[in-house]
Amino acid sequence: MTKGKVLLAYSGGLDTSCILAWLIEQGYEVQCYMANIGQEEDFEAAREKALKIGATAVYIEDIRRDFVNTTIFPAIQANCLYEGVYLLGTSLARPVIAAKQMEIAKREGCQFVSHGCTGKGNDQVRFELAFYAIDPKIQVIAPWRVPEFYNRFQGRSDLLAYAAEKGIPVQQTAAKPWSTDENLYHISYEAGILEDPNVTPPVDMWKLTTNPEKAPDTPEHLAITFKAGIPVKVENLGDGHVETDPLDLFLYLNHLGRKHGVGRVDIVENRFIGIKSRGCYETPGGTILRAAHVDLEGLAMDREARRLRDSLGVRLSEILYNGYWFTAEREIIQAAVTESQKYIDGTVRVKLYKGSVTMEGRTSPNSLYDQDLSSMDIAGGFHPLDSEGFIKIQSIRLKAYTDMKSRLGKN
Repeated sequence: MTKGKVLLAYSGGLDTSCILAWLIEQGYEVQCYMANIGQEEDFEAAREKALKIGATAVYIEDIRRDFVNTTIFPAIQANCLYEGVYLLGTSLARPVIAAKQMEIAKREGCQFVSHGCTGKGNDQVRFELAFYAIDPKIQVIAPWRVPEFYNRFQGRSDLLAYAAEKGIPVQQTAAKPWSTDENLYHISYEAGILEDPNVTPPVDMWKLTTNPEKAPDTPEHLAITFKAGIPVKVENLGDGHVETDPLDLFLYLNHLGRKHGVGRVDIVENRFIGIKSRGCYETPGGTILRAAHVDLEGLAMDREARRLRDSLGVRLSEILYNGYWFTAEREIIQAAVTESQKYIDGTVRVKLYKGSVTMEGRTSPNSLYDQDLSSMDIAGGFHPLDSEGFIKIQSIRLKAYTDMKSRLGKN
């Protein structure tokens, strides 16, 4: 008689392999779930490893297309950027991973779900809030918060000893002194030597992108077309290559961004649980798309609508970072963002060169730009005397403020 059936989010690495063996040791029947979300992974080798350890089933799900359509493109519409820098690559992946895990758990009759997230990080929050939102009755086993587990496994040496005891194959080469999380949107680096915020990341740490200093001397010129704020076409203006399928389009931008060293970020951010964390990120395709989308909005979006949407984008970025995808506030804000994007159609020409994304032109059938009205060479229907009245009206409150300070002797 087992304690019940558990669906474990499994990566094939040391931590989740030991967690798999430990859960079986505790008397659970364990099935494993692996999400193909664009990481470079030998999924079949991981499947065989999990079955050898004792998993009764392993489910490998390709959710890359869902990732692009469900969370990446809506984040581009909102120009999401956490704390003004981070493009939310890890945060955006979690709702899609969790939703598929819960779908499988329900289908297979699992009473429990489990994960290998640490007790100090953001991901435990993101996953578990998603689990409980999808099924309030689900039971979650988080081993790194279970005393019997974390007291037994104080560090990597304890895990390695346990792996040897259980016959779990592990990679014997020394690990690089940082941890990573990878998907098709980005890769993150943290912990290890990066915990000192003044340590410069070593050159060989960066996995996805070419060192900008060694990127090609010949720039790449692209035309990116949007419909309602969603990218629908990428054309390479050099060789004529075109992509229109959402997933293929994004993968192609990733390829070009990597080639030209686009999308590196090194920051200290605020985790939701209150701890500051140093993180390094590579987000090549996402960096290109966000820059192009921001540029197109300058041409086709009303000023006040953009200000309002920008404020919502800041809030949405916090919601996504903190793991509140399955909430009323996210649904409300995303509906407003979608409404704001209905006229954001057009094409932006960009240049990729040695780590930079430079705008070279833009057109839109819904352009709000009036070249005659904006011109410094012709009147274009604009009357200069209108500015005089505008300035006088705008100055009323400034004069009143100055007079008040004068009366109080504050000048």
